[in-house]
This record gives sequence, structure tokens and C-alpha cells, in this order.
Amino acid sequence: MHKIYTKIFPSNPELLPEIERFVTEILSKTKLSRQKIINAELALAEAAANSILHGNKSDPNKNVEINVEVSKKEVIISIKDEGKGFVIKDVPDPTNEENILKDSGRGLLIMKSLVDKLEYKFSDSGTQVIFTIYQK
Repeated sequence: MHKIYTKIFPSNPELLPEIERFVTEILSKTKLSRQKIINAELALAEAAANSILHGNKSDPNKNVEINVEVSKKEVIISIKDEGKGFVIKDVPDPTNEENILKDSGRGLLIMKSLVDKLEYKFSDSGTQVIFTIYQK
């Protein structure tokens, strides 16, 4: 079994619950443990919010594309925006003492801790965050 689900959403923060429902419905049909589903939902919520708010600057004329690829071995979720991207090494490390009390900057670290593999792809057409969750 190998299936790919795709849905495109306008960059409206009010649509975040709908994005999460779209993915949660798919995840509920997999063999992922309840904890892995919860972790994937948390990572998705962070990535989708980043795509809408930071990537597309909440511009309703720009879209966020969600892809969920399900195979026997893994689930791959990708969130692609139309933003200019960012330089990973320029994102302050939230574990450094000078950043501990800042109220932002933890999202990338949190996402990385929740999934088995986290990747970023940057192109002229936007930024794509891809995370993989192994089925076993």
C-alpha cells in the first residue's frame, strides 16, 4: 500500500484546525502508535503555522500545500509554502543561555524532537518542511 494525499490551503491562520484535521484523518488510518500520531500532529501544527505566518506572511493570495505519503514503512508529511525561506544556521539555538527566556525560536527544535527525520527544501517557488515518521 502506497498512497499520497494532497490538499492546498490559502494562507489563513484560521484554517490551521482544518489543516490539522486533514492530516489527522489520514494518520488515524495508519498503523502508527497513538503517541506517534500525537507527535506528528504537534509537528504539523508548528510547521503549518510557520508556513502561513512566517513563510507566506499570512497572505491569503499565497497557498500552503500539504502532502501526506503513506507506505508500509513510513509516513512522510510535507508542508510547502510560497515564502523565501530562511537560513537554518541563522536561527538562534533556543538551548543557548541567551535564548532560554525568549518566547520564540523553539519550533524547529520541537519539530525535530517529535519526528524520526526532519528535512527542509528551499527553492525559488517556496520552502518545504518534510518530516518522516516510521511505522514501526
